[in-house]
Amino acid sequence: MRVLLLLLLSLPLAAQDTTGVGGLLGTVTTAQGQPAPQVKVCLVDSSRCTTSDDRGLFRFPDLRPGDYQLDITAPGQPPIRSSVVTVRAGLEGKVEVTLAAAGALQQTLTVTESVFVAPEEIKSSSYVIQTEELFKAAGARQDVSRYVQLLPGVAIGANDFRNDIIVRGGSPLENLFIVDNIEIPNINAFANFASAGGTTSILDAQLIRDVTFLTGGQPAPFINRTSSVLQVAQTEGARDRLRGRITAGDPGIGGIVEGPLNKGKGSWIVSARRSYLDLFTKDIGIGGVPVLYTYNAKVLYDLTPRDRIWAVSISGSDDIRLGLREEKERKATFDEEELNNLDIRYGGWRSANGFNWQRLYGARGVGLLGITHSEARVDQSVRDLIRNGIPPPTANIPNLIAASPTVFRENSREGETTIKYDYTGYLPLLDKLQAGGSFKLFRVNYNAASPFGTDSPYTTIRDVNPFDIRQQFSARQSSAYVQSSRNLNSRWNLTWGGRVDNYQFIARTRFSPRAGLSYRINDKLSWRASFGTYFQQPQFLFLAAFPQNRFLTPFRAQHVVTGFTYIPSASLRFTVEAYRKDYKDYPVSTQFPSLSLASVGDTFQIRDILFPLTSAGRGRASGVELFAEKKWGAKWFGNANLSISRARQAGLDGVLRPSTYDFPVIFNSVGGYRLNKRWEFSARTTVTSGRPYTPFNTALSTQQRRGIFDLTRVNDLRVPAYVRIDVRVDRTFTFRDKPLLVFLGAQNVINRENISGYQWARRANRPVANEQLGLFPIIGLNWIF
Repeated sequence: MRVLLLLLLSLPLAAQDTTGVGGLLGTVTTAQGQPAPQVKVCLVDSSRCTTSDDRGLFRFPDLRPGDYQLDITAPGQPPIRSSVVTVRAGLEGKVEVTLAAAGALQQTLTVTESVFVAPEEIKSSSYVIQTEELFKAAGARQDVSRYVQLLPGVAIGANDFRNDIIVRGGSPLENLFIVDNIEIPNINAFANFASAGGTTSILDAQLIRDVTFLTGGQPAPFINRTSSVLQVAQTEGARDRLRGRITAGDPGIGGIVEGPLNKGKGSWIVSARRSYLDLFTKDIGIGGVPVLYTYNAKVLYDLTPRDRIWAVSISGSDDIRLGLREEKERKATFDEEELNNLDIRYGGWRSANGFNWQRLYGARGVGLLGITHSEARVDQSVRDLIRNGIPPPTANIPNLIAASPTVFRENSREGETTIKYDYTGYLPLLDKLQAGGSFKLFRVNYNAASPFGTDSPYTTIRDVNPFDIRQQFSARQSSAYVQSSRNLNSRWNLTWGGRVDNYQFIARTRFSPRAGLSYRINDKLSWRASFGTYFQQPQFLFLAAFPQNRFLTPFRAQHVVTGFTYIPSASLRFTVEAYRKDYKDYPVSTQFPSLSLASVGDTFQIRDILFPLTSAGRGRASGVELFAEKKWGAKWFGNANLSISRARQAGLDGVLRPSTYDFPVIFNSVGGYRLNKRWEFSARTTVTSGRPYTPFNTALSTQQRRGIFDLTRVNDLRVPAYVRIDVRVDRTFTFRDKPLLVFLGAQNVINRENISGYQWARRANRPVANEQLGLFPIIGLNWIF
């Protein structure tokens, strides 16, 4: 008798890696398509076996990441062994086994391309990014944040120089970052304590195995953030021999070394990178040159077949000087560039380290204990070179800088220590049960001052809100959650649960319910819906800036998401989703009635966004998203999406206005084509509606020689539409019998003059456009040895 086994290993559309394991879910059918019960399925080189039930279903939950083979034995027949099946953390692979008709003589086995299968607890708004997509996509610049800007409902922030993530109209402050079970406040370089973005990621893209991005309706195990969860699983080191590679690209030059521990019982991998522009010049046209060092490392060891431990370390150090510079001949636009009016010195350092212990309990489930600590420091100063008057063109620049007043300085530090435990098990009635909790201890030391305040464009009064923050304190946050996912029948699946979070610093406790429901219409089409309430404490810097801010409460976002998923072939899927987010208790300015904290966050200018606040804001965002995706196959990958949305936020006056992050139309597409083993091509297109902005009151602005908004027209206008096309070409050579990849590309290849907004040029005393990045070349290499 011939047995035909068709195994479909999935790289799912969603994942939830809370215990560091994955799983396999399978079905066995006869040649006529009927369920095949009592078929024995075993993991090779393991004692774990299971048998298909009356519906032909079988499952291996709680598998550690790695490569597996299956022995499949139909009643009365010899076992057939599969080829390698890869399991990844947080991903549930789908295995479909078809038994051929009796009487056949040949035994065959085929493993096809991936299909998309959602883990049962994930119901909506979730995406998985593979390493090759992240590393080779045009315009991503090997930065995970820049890649997810291509996904449905995600917009680029204030400008191309930053990598902020704007999700469904939410502020970039509303996103959660997790790397190998370590929660990291900010994964980016050149960042500050009042934002979640920066210029580039401190994560090495070549150490990333999978990225899971949840943009709404995320389930209970994730700590509360009101917009999204970005979860990164890093690769393990090689267990067979010492390996290495040399890399160069947009983030810098560096190397990766990896190898085994104790004859393959464990592994280690280390990456170190350094930016290189300062090796060639002291000024790239901004008064200085950025210098960045990053370090990533991971060590993993299997203590026993049940016990695995791993440690992760991620750090980055950065330094830059921006401002007025020596020029032989001033450009015609000199008076229009605000950077020529300032002297900015910035130095930063951030690090996150974690230890995890994973314990398999067999049929009872799996537990994961994590202990992590993150630390960040920012040391910066800003001098205003024209505060005391516009200097003559012949002024000596070093003397001018020394004589100019410091309008902002900071030497602050934040630390966060977390202990957490997550458990996943399978119980009668509840089916899949997830439960856990965490305790966080924050240590904060702020030393920041803005002695002259800020010339806010929201008022005609100069120098408002001066501050001198000298605070050192600790704070605690504790949480617990429970969640269950069960099949109501062969078509319906229900997920329900909730979490409790206690915010000791502001003396508040909140309960957040979650629920999700899915219906399998047929093998290719499913309907899904999710609901959740999410709370988030404002950042400590906002709470500490002014005494009244200590009385802020956690702001709330309520998510409702529903949609359909259609999977017509092995690695192709289409989705359509509709969502609504309702905000309440958002921090808003007590002085400027139209200003909400929901409309700031993607900026380097910290003193401009620190002001007295109260929890009285509200808002809402809604939209529809269309998405098509083709994962990497033999030749190509690609995805395209269209988002139509509306985002509104209200300040203390209660008037709902277009949010700063209101982009009614967003279109993204990215794709790559492998011509042969040597040549690959990639291209990206992004088109978005123009960003809202408030026009200046020209008369008042001219009179005071600074920008003052026309408050009767807050966010009443839009900049022109944003259009960008990026390209990249990869060529693989052989150098010393090892593959050498060289890539060339360009961002904004059409050199379109995109505009992010307008500012008032104080020297020229007129409004000027803030231009985005023009044509920007990209070059790099990767040599594996």
